[in-house]
Amino acid sequence: MSFPKEFVWGAAAASYQIEGGAYDDDKGLSVWDMMCRQPGRVYGGHTGEVACDHYNRYREDVALMQEMGLMAYRLSVSWPRVLPAGTGAVNEKGLSFYDRLVDVLLEADIVPHITLFHWDFPHELYCRGGWLNPDSQEWFAEYTAVLVDRLSDRVRHWMTLNEPQCFIGLGMLEGTHAPGDKLGLAEALRAGHHALLAHGRSVQVIRARAKSDPIVGYAPTGTPVMPQDESDPENVEAARRAMFAVKNRNCWNISWWSDPVILGHYPEDGLSTYGADAPKVKDGDFDIMCQPLDFYGANVYNGWTIGRNEQGKFRNVGRPEGHAVCANKWPVTPTALYWAPRFYYERYKLPITICENGLSCQDWVSVDGQVHDPLRIDFTTRYLREFRRAGEDGVPIEGYFHWSAFDNFEWAEGYNERFGLVYVDYQTQERILKDSARWYRTVIESNGAVLG
Repeated sequence: MSFPKEFVWGAAAASYQIEGGAYDDDKGLSVWDMMCRQPGRVYGGHTGEVACDHYNRYREDVALMQEMGLMAYRLSVSWPRVLPAGTGAVNEKGLSFYDRLVDVLLEADIVPHITLFHWDFPHELYCRGGWLNPDSQEWFAEYTAVLVDRLSDRVRHWMTLNEPQCFIGLGMLEGTHAPGDKLGLAEALRAGHHALLAHGRSVQVIRARAKSDPIVGYAPTGTPVMPQDESDPENVEAARRAMFAVKNRNCWNISWWSDPVILGHYPEDGLSTYGADAPKVKDGDFDIMCQPLDFYGANVYNGWTIGRNEQGKFRNVGRPEGHAVCANKWPVTPTALYWAPRFYYERYKLPITICENGLSCQDWVSVDGQVHDPLRIDFTTRYLREFRRAGEDGVPIEGYFHWSAFDNFEWAEGYNERFGLVYVDYQTQERILKDSARWYRTVIESNGAVLG
């Protein structure tokens, strides 16, 4: 079977990871600019100052997307490029870049799907407390309004936040991502509460001001849990419970970041686990957070498996010796793209779009001048077959965005990882379509039929 008739095939990228132009045309600094200039924080001392130079090469990049046959492109906007101080005066040069990018995409018959925040928080607002400041929800609403007013005559598809588990958990609790803070759990969860309020305010602004009927979603992440024995209903239920459980005193879970925006409350086990560190909820907070959404945007890379031990109790079964891993040592677990959409849909009752899925490979230019990446083709085939199976079993699946369109600045790993369908030589800025890019075109043209 193929995918649904109206299924959307795309690829994704993020502003700081590809744009470069960190100081061009009056752009303000972001917390990632701040992070990159701190010794030892990013692999090899790499920075996103140039990255893929997409800010100057966007026409060439869109032409490559068109050559790949992409139906849609998930991009993010650099908040400080549009509002250098985070609020107040709009930088027309920065806003015009996204104006032109949207037009070029549409000319190529590629539908823009805009993510409003993919981690490049304005440095000037960080200096005012960042997400710890309760005014941050209004800062984000103001920024949303600027983009909606300018682009919504041509853009219908919007996502608010990308992976709060990362920009709060890794950025503010563990300190491995920007802004690199190591706050207490209470402070990190407080910042997270404000970010979820910002999500809600952003949705309100989009729906109130959009010039064309908006399609609005949210793109969190998390680690899916898969049953070892799919034929055992108790094993399936154990996987479902484990996937949404909040058992650890960190930010890496699913339900704390999704229940409030879809179900209108924090999960009970999260409140118990976090205890006194849980944020104080004011009257009306959940009314702001919980806004109608059109889809659940899941970022899925891998998961873990739960099964019975010798005593019949369920536990993490671990992975066998020599199990498959990507170049960055993430495990390869294709059934995650079946169970994650299924469990997300059962809990949240929203259509599922996979906003990120892909892998890092050790890609290089071969002696024939091409980039051969058979592992990416094999990985994506396996995962997409599982996503298709979820659709066949009744999950409303609406789209898939491969991560990523281009090799790029991979956050704290700098240029040490290559996730792209397009190879980028960072010294010359030459682009080369990898074998996977040409293969992906056949997937799109056949609506998945070539997956077998």
